[in-house]
Amino acid sequence: MATQILDNTTLEEKLIWYSIVLTYPFYIIGALYVTGAIVGWVILAVALLRFFVEGRDEEARVPVLVWLWILGMLVMEVALIVAHINWDLGLAKTIKSSIGWAKGWALLALFPLLGAILKVRLEIVVRAIAVVAAQGLLFSVVTVMAYLVGLPGEIFVSPLKAVGGPGDEFFTFSMYGINPETGAGRWQFFCPWAPAAGLIACLYLVFCLLEQNSFWRYSGMAGCLAMVLLCQSRAGLAIFPVIVVLMAMGNRLLRPWTLITLGIVIPVLLVFGEPIYEAIMNSFQAIKEARPDSTRVRSTLARLAVQRWQAEAPFFGHGIVERGPKIVELMPIGSHHSWYGLLFVKGLVGLLALAIPMVCSLLYLLLEAQRSRVAVAALTLLAVIIGYSFFENLEILSYLYWPALFWMGVAFNPLKNGTKL
Repeated sequence: MATQILDNTTLEEKLIWYSIVLTYPFYIIGALYVTGAIVGWVILAVALLRFFVEGRDEEARVPVLVWLWILGMLVMEVALIVAHINWDLGLAKTIKSSIGWAKGWALLALFPLLGAILKVRLEIVVRAIAVVAAQGLLFSVVTVMAYLVGLPGEIFVSPLKAVGGPGDEFFTFSMYGINPETGAGRWQFFCPWAPAAGLIACLYLVFCLLEQNSFWRYSGMAGCLAMVLLCQSRAGLAIFPVIVVLMAMGNRLLRPWTLITLGIVIPVLLVFGEPIYEAIMNSFQAIKEARPDSTRVRSTLARLAVQRWQAEAPFFGHGIVERGPKIVELMPIGSHHSWYGLLFVKGLVGLLALAIPMVCSLLYLLLEAQRSRVAVAALTLLAVIIGYSFFENLEILSYLYWPALFWMGVAFNPLKNGTKL
Protein backbone atom coordinates (compact mmCIF):
# COMPACT_ATOMS: atom_id res chain seq x y z
CA MET A 1 0.00 0.00 0.00
CA ALA A 2 1.12 3.56 -0.70
CA THR A 3 0.47 4.63 2.90
CA GLN A 4 3.03 2.15 4.29
CA ILE A 5 5.64 4.71 3.36
CA LEU A 6 4.27 6.88 6.18
CA ASP A 7 5.61 4.61 8.92
CA ASN A 8 7.60 6.59 11.51
CA THR A 9 7.07 9.92 9.76
CA THR A 10 7.26 13.39 11.27
CA LEU A 11 4.40 15.88 11.29
CA GLU A 12 6.11 17.85 8.52
CA GLU A 13 6.32 14.72 6.34
CA LYS A 14 2.64 13.95 6.96
CA LEU A 15 1.66 17.50 6.02
CA ILE A 16 3.63 17.23 2.79
CA TRP A 17 2.22 13.79 2.00
CA TYR A 18 -1.45 14.62 2.54
CA SER A 19 -1.17 18.04 0.91
CA ILE A 20 -0.04 16.26 -2.27
CA VAL A 21 -2.05 13.00 -2.32
CA LEU A 22 -5.32 14.81 -1.52
CA THR A 23 -4.90 17.07 -4.53
CA TYR A 24 -7.98 15.75 -6.32
CA PRO A 25 -10.27 15.76 -3.23
CA PHE A 26 -9.17 19.33 -2.52
CA TYR A 27 -9.82 20.21 -6.16
CA ILE A 28 -13.28 18.67 -6.16
CA ILE A 29 -14.40 20.82 -3.21
CA GLY A 30 -12.65 23.91 -4.61
CA ALA A 31 -10.07 24.10 -1.83
CA LEU A 32 -6.87 23.41 -3.77
CA TYR A 33 -5.87 27.04 -4.20
CA VAL A 34 -6.40 27.70 -0.48
CA THR A 35 -4.48 24.64 0.72
CA GLY A 36 -1.67 25.11 -1.81
CA ALA A 37 -1.19 28.74 -0.80
CA ILE A 38 -1.08 28.15 2.98
CA VAL A 39 0.51 24.72 3.39
CA GLY A 40 4.03 26.11 3.12
CA TRP A 41 3.44 28.67 5.84
CA VAL A 42 1.90 26.02 8.09
CA ILE A 43 4.88 23.70 7.59
CA LEU A 44 7.27 26.58 8.29
CA ALA A 45 5.47 27.31 11.56
CA VAL A 46 5.70 23.63 12.57
CA ALA A 47 9.41 23.53 11.66
CA LEU A 48 10.19 26.66 13.66
CA LEU A 49 8.35 25.25 16.65
CA ARG A 50 10.30 22.00 16.36
CA PHE A 51 13.60 23.91 16.16
CA PHE A 52 12.60 25.87 19.26
CA VAL A 53 11.71 22.74 21.26
CA GLU A 54 14.25 20.21 19.97
CA GLY A 55 17.03 22.41 18.64
CA ARG A 56 18.19 22.85 15.06
CA ASP A 57 19.25 19.78 13.08
CA GLU A 58 22.87 19.93 11.90
CA GLU A 59 21.76 19.58 8.28
CA ALA A 60 19.21 22.40 8.59
CA ARG A 61 21.32 25.02 6.86
CA VAL A 62 20.05 27.87 4.74
CA PRO A 63 22.28 27.78 1.64
CA VAL A 64 23.41 30.90 -0.19
CA LEU A 65 21.10 30.16 -3.11
CA VAL A 66 18.09 29.98 -0.81
CA TRP A 67 19.07 33.35 0.66
CA LEU A 68 19.28 34.64 -2.91
CA TRP A 69 15.73 33.46 -3.63
CA ILE A 70 14.54 34.99 -0.35
CA LEU A 71 16.19 38.30 -1.24
CA GLY A 72 14.77 38.22 -4.76
CA MET A 73 11.22 37.61 -3.58
CA LEU A 74 11.55 40.32 -0.92
CA VAL A 75 12.63 42.70 -3.68
CA MET A 76 9.39 41.72 -5.46
CA GLU A 77 7.46 43.00 -2.45
CA VAL A 78 9.51 46.20 -2.32
CA ALA A 79 8.83 46.80 -6.02
CA LEU A 80 5.14 46.21 -5.37
CA ILE A 81 5.04 48.77 -2.56
CA VAL A 82 7.01 51.38 -4.50
CA ALA A 83 4.75 50.96 -7.55
CA HIS A 84 1.65 51.35 -5.40
CA ILE A 85 3.08 54.57 -3.98
CA ASN A 86 4.07 55.85 -7.42
CA TRP A 87 0.59 55.23 -8.82
CA ASP A 88 -1.33 56.33 -5.69
CA LEU A 89 -3.14 53.00 -5.48
CA GLY A 90 -3.94 53.37 -1.79
CA LEU A 91 -3.35 51.33 1.34
CA ALA A 92 -6.20 48.88 0.73
CA LYS A 93 -4.84 47.79 -2.66
CA THR A 94 -1.31 47.61 -1.26
CA ILE A 95 -2.44 45.24 1.50
CA LYS A 96 -4.44 43.14 -0.96
CA SER A 97 -1.49 42.92 -3.35
CA SER A 98 0.86 42.02 -0.50
CA ILE A 99 -1.43 39.15 0.49
CA GLY A 100 -1.30 38.06 -3.15
CA TRP A 101 2.51 38.24 -2.96
CA ALA A 102 2.46 35.93 0.10
CA LYS A 103 0.36 33.43 -1.88
CA GLY A 104 2.42 33.71 -5.06
CA TRP A 105 5.95 35.05 -5.41
CA ALA A 106 6.80 34.39 -1.77
CA LEU A 107 6.28 30.66 -2.30
CA LEU A 108 9.21 30.64 -4.74
CA ALA A 109 11.45 31.38 -1.74
CA LEU A 110 9.46 29.65 1.00
CA PHE A 111 9.50 26.13 -0.41
CA PRO A 112 13.21 26.09 -1.33
CA LEU A 113 13.81 27.23 2.26
CA LEU A 114 11.71 24.33 3.60
CA GLY A 115 13.49 21.87 1.31
CA ALA A 116 16.86 23.05 2.60
CA ILE A 117 16.07 22.98 6.34
CA LEU A 118 13.55 20.16 6.80
CA LYS A 119 14.50 16.56 7.40
CA VAL A 120 12.10 14.90 4.97
CA ARG A 121 12.54 11.55 3.25
CA LEU A 122 12.56 12.27 -0.45
CA GLU A 123 10.82 9.01 -1.30
CA ILE A 124 7.73 10.40 0.45
CA VAL A 125 7.59 13.32 -1.97
CA VAL A 126 8.25 11.06 -4.96
CA ARG A 127 5.59 8.51 -3.98
CA ALA A 128 3.00 11.19 -3.24
CA ILE A 129 3.48 12.75 -6.69
CA ALA A 130 3.33 9.31 -8.35
CA VAL A 131 0.05 8.58 -6.56
CA VAL A 132 -1.51 11.86 -7.75
CA ALA A 133 -0.25 11.26 -11.30
CA ALA A 134 -1.83 7.79 -11.23
CA GLN A 135 -5.07 9.34 -9.98
CA GLY A 136 -4.89 11.57 -13.04
CA LEU A 137 -5.09 8.48 -15.24
CA LEU A 138 -8.31 7.43 -13.49
CA PHE A 139 -9.62 11.01 -13.70
CA SER A 140 -8.88 10.95 -17.44
CA VAL A 141 -10.90 7.78 -18.01
CA VAL A 142 -13.90 8.99 -16.01
CA THR A 143 -14.01 12.47 -17.51
CA VAL A 144 -13.47 11.32 -21.10
CA MET A 145 -16.48 9.04 -20.65
CA ALA A 146 -18.44 11.97 -19.23
CA TYR A 147 -17.47 14.06 -22.25
CA LEU A 148 -18.46 11.33 -24.71
CA VAL A 149 -21.92 10.89 -23.17
CA GLY A 150 -22.48 14.65 -23.08
CA LEU A 151 -22.34 15.40 -19.36
CA PRO A 152 -21.58 19.04 -18.50
CA GLY A 153 -17.91 19.88 -17.99
CA GLU A 154 -18.13 22.59 -15.35
CA ILE A 155 -19.77 21.26 -12.17
CA PHE A 156 -19.74 24.13 -9.65
CA VAL A 157 -17.80 27.07 -8.23
CA SER A 158 -16.83 26.53 -4.59
CA PRO A 159 -18.04 29.07 -2.00
CA LEU A 160 -14.41 29.14 -0.84
CA LYS A 161 -13.87 31.76 -3.54
CA ALA A 162 -15.01 34.19 -0.85
CA VAL A 163 -11.51 34.00 0.69
CA GLY A 164 -10.20 35.81 -2.38
CA GLY A 165 -8.07 34.74 -5.30
CA PRO A 166 -7.12 35.51 -8.87
CA GLY A 167 -10.49 34.39 -10.29
CA ASP A 168 -13.38 31.92 -10.17
CA GLU A 169 -11.43 29.38 -12.25
CA PHE A 170 -9.21 28.72 -9.22
CA PHE A 171 -12.24 27.53 -7.23
CA THR A 172 -14.14 25.73 -9.99
CA PHE A 173 -14.51 21.97 -10.21
CA SER A 174 -14.56 21.01 -13.89
CA MET A 175 -14.37 17.58 -15.43
CA TYR A 176 -13.29 19.06 -18.75
CA GLY A 177 -13.42 22.30 -20.73
CA ILE A 178 -14.12 23.21 -24.34
CA ASN A 179 -11.49 24.48 -26.75
CA PRO A 180 -13.08 27.65 -28.19
CA GLU A 181 -11.16 27.30 -31.45
CA THR A 182 -12.20 23.73 -32.24
CA GLY A 183 -15.27 23.16 -30.08
CA ALA A 184 -13.73 19.89 -28.86
CA GLY A 185 -13.02 18.89 -25.27
CA ARG A 186 -9.89 20.12 -23.54
CA TRP A 187 -8.89 18.99 -20.07
CA GLN A 188 -7.41 21.18 -17.31
CA PHE A 189 -7.45 18.44 -14.63
CA PHE A 190 -6.95 20.13 -11.23
CA CYS A 191 -5.41 23.28 -12.75
CA PRO A 192 -7.22 26.57 -13.39
CA TRP A 193 -6.71 26.26 -17.16
CA ALA A 194 -5.55 23.61 -19.61
CA PRO A 195 -2.01 24.84 -20.47
CA ALA A 196 -1.13 24.84 -16.76
CA ALA A 197 -1.88 21.12 -16.71
CA GLY A 198 0.92 20.71 -19.26
CA LEU A 199 3.36 22.30 -16.82
CA ILE A 200 2.23 20.02 -13.99
CA ALA A 201 2.38 16.92 -16.22
CA CYS A 202 5.98 17.70 -17.15
CA LEU A 203 7.04 18.34 -13.54
CA TYR A 204 5.25 15.24 -12.28
CA LEU A 205 7.01 13.12 -14.91
CA VAL A 206 10.36 14.03 -13.33
CA PHE A 207 9.21 12.67 -9.96
CA CYS A 208 7.65 9.56 -11.49
CA LEU A 209 10.95 8.72 -13.19
CA LEU A 210 12.53 8.66 -9.72
CA GLU A 211 9.96 6.27 -8.23
CA GLN A 212 11.45 2.91 -7.24
CA ASN A 213 8.19 0.96 -7.12
CA SER A 214 7.44 -0.21 -10.66
CA PHE A 215 3.64 -0.07 -10.25
CA TRP A 216 3.59 3.55 -9.08
CA ARG A 217 6.33 4.55 -11.53
CA TYR A 218 4.55 3.28 -14.65
CA SER A 219 1.04 4.19 -13.56
CA GLY A 220 2.27 7.66 -12.65
CA MET A 221 4.05 8.05 -15.99
CA ALA A 222 0.89 6.93 -17.79
CA GLY A 223 -1.09 9.52 -15.85
CA CYS A 224 1.41 12.23 -16.83
CA LEU A 225 1.14 11.22 -20.48
CA ALA A 226 -2.66 11.34 -20.30
CA MET A 227 -2.47 14.82 -18.76
CA VAL A 228 -0.15 16.27 -21.39
CA LEU A 229 -2.17 14.78 -24.26
CA LEU A 230 -5.61 15.77 -23.02
CA CYS A 231 -4.64 19.29 -21.94
CA GLN A 232 -3.34 19.90 -25.50
CA SER A 233 -0.59 22.22 -24.27
CA ARG A 234 1.81 22.92 -27.12
CA ALA A 235 4.62 23.72 -24.70
CA GLY A 236 3.92 20.56 -22.73
CA LEU A 237 3.99 18.36 -25.82
CA ALA A 238 7.35 19.87 -26.81
CA ILE A 239 8.94 19.67 -23.34
CA PHE A 240 7.59 16.26 -22.26
CA PRO A 241 10.00 14.06 -24.30
CA VAL A 242 12.97 16.31 -23.49
CA ILE A 243 12.53 15.51 -19.79
CA VAL A 244 13.48 11.87 -20.28
CA VAL A 245 16.67 12.96 -22.05
CA LEU A 246 17.55 15.47 -19.32
CA MET A 247 16.98 12.92 -16.57
CA ALA A 248 19.19 10.39 -18.37
CA MET A 249 21.92 12.80 -19.47
CA GLY A 250 21.89 15.44 -16.74
CA ASN A 251 24.84 13.94 -14.86
CA ARG A 252 26.92 13.47 -18.02
CA LEU A 253 26.89 16.99 -19.44
CA LEU A 254 30.41 17.82 -18.28
CA ARG A 255 32.02 14.45 -19.02
CA PRO A 256 34.82 14.36 -21.63
CA TRP A 257 32.88 12.33 -24.16
CA THR A 258 29.97 14.77 -23.95
CA LEU A 259 32.29 17.73 -24.51
CA ILE A 260 33.94 15.91 -27.41
CA THR A 261 30.53 15.21 -28.92
CA LEU A 262 29.61 18.87 -28.58
CA GLY A 263 32.93 19.77 -30.20
CA ILE A 264 31.92 17.71 -33.21
CA VAL A 265 28.25 18.69 -33.32
CA ILE A 266 28.75 22.45 -32.99
CA PRO A 267 30.95 22.80 -36.13
CA VAL A 268 28.47 20.66 -38.06
CA LEU A 269 25.67 22.94 -36.92
CA LEU A 270 27.68 25.96 -38.02
CA VAL A 271 28.11 24.47 -41.49
CA PHE A 272 24.54 23.21 -41.87
CA GLY A 273 22.98 25.68 -39.51
CA GLU A 274 20.81 27.58 -41.96
CA PRO A 275 18.72 24.64 -43.26
CA ILE A 276 18.43 23.25 -39.72
CA TYR A 277 17.34 26.66 -38.45
CA GLU A 278 14.76 26.97 -41.22
CA ALA A 279 13.40 23.50 -40.47
CA ILE A 280 13.06 24.33 -36.76
CA MET A 281 11.39 27.66 -37.51
CA ASN A 282 8.97 26.01 -39.93
CA SER A 283 8.06 23.45 -37.30
CA PHE A 284 7.63 26.19 -34.70
CA GLN A 285 5.40 28.16 -37.06
CA ALA A 286 3.29 25.07 -37.70
CA ILE A 287 2.79 24.66 -33.96
CA LYS A 288 1.72 28.29 -33.61
CA GLU A 289 -0.67 28.01 -36.53
CA ALA A 290 -2.33 25.02 -34.86
CA ARG A 291 -4.10 27.58 -32.64
CA PRO A 292 -3.88 30.92 -34.46
CA ASP A 293 -6.27 32.84 -32.18
CA SER A 294 -4.30 31.88 -29.10
CA THR A 295 -1.03 32.87 -30.76
CA ARG A 296 -2.49 36.23 -31.81
CA VAL A 297 -3.75 37.01 -28.30
CA ARG A 298 -0.44 36.04 -26.71
CA SER A 299 1.61 38.19 -29.07
CA THR A 300 -0.72 41.17 -28.62
CA LEU A 301 -0.59 40.87 -24.84
CA ALA A 302 3.20 40.82 -25.04
CA ARG A 303 3.34 43.95 -27.20
CA LEU A 304 0.97 45.80 -24.89
CA ALA A 305 2.99 44.86 -21.84
CA VAL A 306 6.32 45.96 -23.33
CA GLN A 307 4.96 49.21 -24.79
CA ARG A 308 3.28 50.33 -21.58
CA TRP A 309 6.24 49.20 -19.45
CA GLN A 310 8.68 51.26 -21.50
CA ALA A 311 6.44 54.30 -21.73
CA GLU A 312 4.93 54.44 -18.24
CA ALA A 313 6.80 52.46 -15.57
CA PRO A 314 10.23 51.16 -16.57
CA PHE A 315 11.73 50.54 -13.12
CA PHE A 316 8.99 49.45 -10.68
CA GLY A 317 6.08 48.71 -12.98
CA HIS A 318 2.40 49.44 -12.54
CA GLY A 319 1.97 47.57 -9.26
CA ILE A 320 -1.21 45.73 -10.21
CA VAL A 321 -2.55 43.63 -13.08
CA GLU A 322 -4.76 45.42 -15.59
CA ARG A 323 -7.32 43.97 -17.96
CA GLY A 324 -6.47 44.36 -21.62
CA PRO A 325 -8.78 45.67 -24.37
CA LYS A 326 -11.26 43.67 -26.41
CA ILE A 327 -8.59 42.73 -28.96
CA VAL A 328 -7.00 40.45 -26.33
CA GLU A 329 -10.39 39.20 -25.08
CA LEU A 330 -10.03 41.31 -21.89
CA MET A 331 -7.19 39.12 -20.64
CA PRO A 332 -4.73 40.72 -18.18
CA ILE A 333 -1.83 42.57 -19.79
CA GLY A 334 1.34 40.52 -19.47
CA SER A 335 -0.47 37.28 -18.74
CA HIS A 336 0.63 34.03 -20.44
CA HIS A 337 4.25 35.09 -19.92
CA SER A 338 6.15 35.56 -16.65
CA TRP A 339 8.72 37.99 -18.02
CA TYR A 340 6.31 40.33 -19.79
CA GLY A 341 4.04 40.15 -16.76
CA LEU A 342 6.92 41.09 -14.46
CA LEU A 343 7.92 44.03 -16.64
CA PHE A 344 4.37 45.38 -16.62
CA VAL A 345 3.56 44.84 -12.93
CA LYS A 346 6.99 45.16 -11.24
CA GLY A 347 9.23 46.67 -13.90
CA LEU A 348 12.88 45.97 -14.51
CA VAL A 349 13.47 45.57 -10.75
CA GLY A 350 10.98 42.70 -10.57
CA LEU A 351 12.36 41.01 -13.66
CA LEU A 352 15.90 41.00 -12.24
CA ALA A 353 14.59 39.80 -8.88
CA LEU A 354 13.50 36.58 -10.60
CA ALA A 355 16.14 36.28 -13.31
CA ILE A 356 19.21 36.54 -11.04
CA PRO A 357 18.34 33.72 -8.58
CA MET A 358 16.99 31.62 -11.45
CA VAL A 359 20.18 31.85 -13.52
CA CYS A 360 22.43 31.30 -10.48
CA SER A 361 20.38 28.24 -9.51
CA LEU A 362 20.60 26.84 -13.03
CA LEU A 363 24.39 27.15 -13.08
CA TYR A 364 24.76 25.64 -9.61
CA LEU A 365 22.49 22.69 -10.38
CA LEU A 366 24.27 22.07 -13.67
CA LEU A 367 27.50 21.53 -11.72
CA GLU A 368 25.91 19.59 -8.86
CA ALA A 369 24.05 17.32 -11.28
CA GLN A 370 27.35 15.73 -12.24
CA ARG A 371 27.54 14.05 -8.83
CA SER A 372 24.00 13.97 -7.43
CA ARG A 373 20.82 12.35 -8.70
CA VAL A 374 18.82 14.73 -6.52
CA ALA A 375 20.46 17.64 -8.34
CA VAL A 376 19.74 16.05 -11.74
CA ALA A 377 16.05 16.00 -10.90
CA ALA A 378 16.23 19.57 -9.54
CA LEU A 379 18.00 20.73 -12.70
CA THR A 380 15.29 19.15 -14.85
CA LEU A 381 12.53 20.65 -12.72
CA LEU A 382 14.08 24.10 -12.96
CA ALA A 383 14.55 23.71 -16.72
CA VAL A 384 10.84 22.91 -17.09
CA ILE A 385 9.88 25.89 -14.94
CA ILE A 386 12.12 28.20 -16.96
CA GLY A 387 10.70 26.84 -20.20
CA TYR A 388 7.15 27.41 -19.04
CA SER A 389 7.96 30.91 -17.78
CA PHE A 390 7.62 31.99 -21.42
CA PHE A 391 4.07 30.62 -21.60
CA GLU A 392 2.64 31.02 -18.08
CA ASN A 393 2.82 33.38 -15.11
CA LEU A 394 4.86 31.42 -12.58
CA GLU A 395 3.67 33.15 -9.43
CA ILE A 396 0.00 32.47 -10.03
CA LEU A 397 0.61 28.71 -10.34
CA SER A 398 3.17 28.31 -7.53
CA TYR A 399 0.48 26.79 -5.29
CA LEU A 400 0.44 23.83 -7.71
CA TYR A 401 4.12 23.18 -8.41
CA TRP A 402 5.47 23.80 -4.90
CA PRO A 403 6.85 20.20 -4.62
CA ALA A 404 9.31 21.11 -7.40
CA LEU A 405 10.39 24.20 -5.45
CA PHE A 406 10.78 22.08 -2.31
CA TRP A 407 12.97 19.60 -4.21
CA MET A 408 15.15 22.42 -5.51
CA GLY A 409 15.72 23.53 -1.91
CA VAL A 410 16.95 20.05 -1.02
CA ALA A 411 19.39 20.16 -3.94
CA PHE A 412 20.64 23.59 -2.85
CA ASN A 413 21.80 22.15 0.50
CA PRO A 414 25.20 20.44 -0.03
CA LEU A 415 24.59 18.30 3.06
CA LYS A 416 21.39 16.86 1.57
CA ASN A 417 21.67 16.76 -2.21
CA GLY A 418 23.66 13.54 -2.09
CA THR A 419 20.71 11.73 -0.50
CA LYS A 420 20.04 8.34 -2.06
CA LEU A 421 16.52 7.67 -3.32
